Amino acid sequence: MSFSLKNILICGGSGFIGSHFIRHLYNKYPEYRIVNLDLLTYAGNNSNIQDIAEQASKLPPDECRYQFVKGDICDSALLEKLFRQYNFSVVVNFAAESHVDRSIVSAHNFIRTNIQGAHAIVEAARTHKVPKFIQISTDEIYGDVAKGFSHEESPIRPSNPYAASKSSADVLMQAFMRTHRAPIIIFRSSNNLGPNQYPEKLIPLTISSFLENDKVPVHGNGQHIRSWIYVKDFCQALDLVMHQAPLYSIYNVSGNQKTNLEIIKAIAGILGKDANRHVVFTNDRPGADLRYAPSSDKIRRELGWAPHYDFNSALKETVQWYVENPNWWKVIRDSEVFQSHYQKQSKAEYY
Repeated sequence: MSFSLKNILICGGSGFIGSHFIRHLYNKYPEYRIVNLDLLTYAGNNSNIQDIAEQASKLPPDECRYQFVKGDICDSALLEKLFRQYNFSVVVNFAAESHVDRSIVSAHNFIRTNIQGAHAIVEAARTHKVPKFIQISTDEIYGDVAKGFSHEESPIRPSNPYAASKSSADVLMQAFMRTHRAPIIIFRSSNNLGPNQYPEKLIPLTISSFLENDKVPVHGNGQHIRSWIYVKDFCQALDLVMHQAPLYSIYNVSGNQKTNLEIIKAIAGILGKDANRHVVFTNDRPGADLRYAPSSDKIRRELGWAPHYDFNSALKETVQWYVENPNWWKVIRDSEVFQSHYQKQSKAEYY
């Protein structure tokens, strides 16, 4: 294989955000060759990136700029093979178990993928002297923030097993930066919204439940506050970080603060539904975080990032996508994996 193109490894590229970032890179940078490494667990879905895969399949091998590899980031032998074959210039690690409710029920997969997997992939990158490694982290590592905002130097105080696993990976990366001078950048994002998000998350769960005339389970009183960013704005921010951010840096990226009930009522308004007829309040999560509030001041100041989409237009685009693509989410909602978790979620069953 020719190495005239810049080879990029995206771990977890068949998931919601990773697939959008692959599409962003593929369409914007024709000089990049992208390898997508994904194990395709329950939330990984190659239909998320089918358009790019179909374009790539029509090209001869030496011109193909996208390749999918099904595999586990914990598989050191596979990683060794891929790193030797492709001589990657950049690695971006999206691969993660990411749903808080599932981590409360069982933390095993979160520890394996989010900690051990992160270690395996960064060790492979260090061994093969990859020039840049970007770890996708989360604002949930800061924990509950009653007042003010979380900045990149704020304490890390995770409240649940998912956040703890991502915090562990985050501080592991910081240790590799200091001890090994590993060329790492950490990117901590708030909640994303957009097409192709697995329907157990709040926004796609709400949209699909309204469309199916099902109930929307809401933790506690629904006043939990999250910061929401459109996935396309996330991709623009990560693009800036990949190409302009200095090594060994950490950046937050965030959007608009909304309560869960505000989100649900906004979706109801777009769909012409009565939210009160669909919402069912459940017990809150154990150790629930009431407010996340990451600050984007640093990335705005240093890299000039600013979102292009206001929240209302982003939400309308997102809702419209789910309205127009029922075949995508109906298959997932009808699956045993989804229904089993949905029943537990709707009853707030964690133990």
